[in-house]
Amino acid sequence: MSAEPVTREPLHHRQIDMRVCKRSDGLFEASAHLTDTKSHDLKPDAGDLTFAAGSPIHDMRVTLIFDIDMIVRGVETFMASHPYASCPGGGDSLNALIGVQIGAGWNSKVRAMLPNCDTCTHLKELLTPLATAAIQGMVGLRASSLQHRNSDGKPSKIDSCHGYSATRELVKIHWPEYYRPALTDSAK
Repeated sequence: MSAEPVTREPLHHRQIDMRVCKRSDGLFEASAHLTDTKSHDLKPDAGDLTFAAGSPIHDMRVTLIFDIDMIVRGVETFMASHPYASCPGGGDSLNALIGVQIGAGWNSKVRAMLPNCDTCTHLKELLTPLATAAIQGMVGLRASSLQHRNSDGKPSKIDSCHGYSATRELVKIHWPEYYRPALTDSAK
């Protein structure tokens, strides 16, 4: 490790803000707002605009409107700032998600339903963490995912993430019959 302190020159700053709300019409919405700025002036390749340092190159939002069963009932997109004249149409294809359930298999459905050539990459990339935010937002409003079981009767939560690994304390507490002690280095 160098004794010299490392300096950093800012180049790019992306901010993503996500919120989940209950609406007065009984539906819910999960919104993601993305902004990209540069620390220097930028003229995108093949673009007509020049963006001054600190001004947003991307300033866009996507909102998924869904019901208590996590079925998408509407999609809204908004682009206040974008580098190319054709960018605003890149949110139209997201309407294909109407009727799709947010949950298991969401990412593969998004990839299959939204062709890259018809969809804004930035809006599409927001859909994965936005689905996670929507699920987190509904905790306490829907039946606990701890109750869900697969076709074999095994709780679906097991091995769904690091914390719910079959080798972890959460599984030992909630489903001791599915708990597997982690192998030690000598037992591997």
